[in-house]
Amino acid sequence: MKRQNVRTLALIMCTFTYLLVGAAVFDALESEEETAERRRLEAKSQELKNKYNLSAESYRELEWVVLKLKPHKAGVQWKFAGSFYFAITVITTIGYGHAAPSTDGGKVFCMVYALLGIPLTLVMFQSLGERINTFVRYLLHRIKKCLGMRRAEVSMANMVTIGFFSCISTLCIGAAAFSYYEHWSFFHAYYYCFITLTTIGFGDYVALQKDEALQNNPQYVAFSFVYILTGLTVIGAFLNLVVLRFMTMNAEDEKRDAEHRALLTRNGQASSVHTTDTASSAPTAVAAGGGGGGLRNVYAEVLHFQSMCSCLWYKSREKLQYSIPMIIPRDLSTSDTCVEQSHSSPGRCPETPSNRCFCNARRSAISSVSTGLHSLSAFQGLMKRRSSV
Repeated sequence: MKRQNVRTLALIMCTFTYLLVGAAVFDALESEEETAERRRLEAKSQELKNKYNLSAESYRELEWVVLKLKPHKAGVQWKFAGSFYFAITVITTIGYGHAAPSTDGGKVFCMVYALLGIPLTLVMFQSLGERINTFVRYLLHRIKKCLGMRRAEVSMANMVTIGFFSCISTLCIGAAAFSYYEHWSFFHAYYYCFITLTTIGFGDYVALQKDEALQNNPQYVAFSFVYILTGLTVIGAFLNLVVLRFMTMNAEDEKRDAEHRALLTRNGQASSVHTTDTASSAPTAVAAGGGGGGLRNVYAEVLHFQSMCSCLWYKSREKLQYSIPMIIPRDLSTSDTCVEQSHSSPGRCPETPSNRCFCNARRSAISSVSTGLHSLSAFQGLMKRRSSV
């Protein structure tokens, strides 16, 4: 089974297991409290019905009116400041639910606006996160160099640590500010910041909904807008660093598999062509004698040899071109031609600057390195198979 399929199945199993664990924990923590709260509210509603002599129909109507009035307790929601706040919650997918369009035109525009705005916002936050990570990596590298550290490279662990503490700091700053403005406890304010910046947006805690703050407190309104956008950028940088790297693993594996298949296909075609050429040229080599054929067979076994002389580099073009693709120097190709011509017409391939060795020694450097290749010195044409580096 492919690695990508195994990884996907493992992720599916882990996700469903995580869901089952979460459901069990929430059931244990919230179920009894929910039941007790419901009993208290039913008792209170019955008390109100008896106290004010309300029928069931009148009580349901009163409930409807109270629910409809809830969004308006914070003041006007659809002036420019409130509309801007709502637009932020739409394109960032926070969706508190504190306000919603009531007209058909508003609902249609909300869908179209979200359809275009959500991808744009995601791309913007990811691009900002990538730029922030690049800048932080540069700063950290400069700091390490200034401190004289032996290893100035910035590792992934360094970046993850900085991103984690940046997220914690952002949440703590927001919690301190909202606990002051909204008169929440620090824990509840921290919970609100976490739910907001992770775009969960339950709506049980919503800022700017007290004392008509949207109209009467512009400084607090500006801080809230800037904090939400900045905090989402910081969270986006951290996710860009951690999550998206894991998400690209499947794409990288697919690319690697495609390259491997292409390489195998190329090798198979090349091997078949090489086998055909060898079979057709075998009778000719036997008829021509052992001189040229012996040289070709001996040289074909020298796959990758670099002598003690740094200007010699021997490779077998006959075998390398049918194995892993690699760049063969042009002067090596011309030297092959020279070797073939040296047996048929000696002196027709003069040494040029491109294929001449810069060593003045008459003896081949091969014999100085490998004692098993002394016999190659007998082939004078082999000296022309050198490539200077």
